[in-house]
Amino acid sequence: MRAGHVGLNVTDLDRSVGFYTKVFGFQVTGSGDGFTFLGFDGVPHVTLWRQSAEGFATDRSGLHHLAFQVDSIEEVRQAEGVLKALGAEFAYDGVVPHGEGRASGGIFFTDPDGIRLEIYAPSGAEEATAPNPGAPTCGFF
Repeated sequence: MRAGHVGLNVTDLDRSVGFYTKVFGFQVTGSGDGFTFLGFDGVPHVTLWRQSAEGFATDRSGLHHLAFQVDSIEEVRQAEGVLKALGAEFAYDGVVPHGEGRASGGIFFTDPDGIRLEIYAPSGAEEATAPNPGAPTCGFF
């Protein structure tokens, strides 16, 4: 078994489609009244649903964050540049490791509705300082 796609509720479908296609390079693989499938080569990875009146609430049960793995830390930094140009809000300044001394790491940010997201690479972050000593970086943002 493996994960298929993730569905996210958003407040403004057009804005969110623009954000996810620019940041992640997703293509629109299908759409209808109030939803859009995003993915690659016709395979959906994320579905955006216009079903929310308010932004993401971190104090409620449900999604903690959604993480996307890329091959290299350079790809993480490229995405960081796109996000900065879009005015995205970051949890930490630059690339951080998943924990002190860990090679894996990335960037932690929110989408326009406040949904917490991560782009990470399996190596290349070992020189950075972990923001939460003794705890996983992805757990506390």
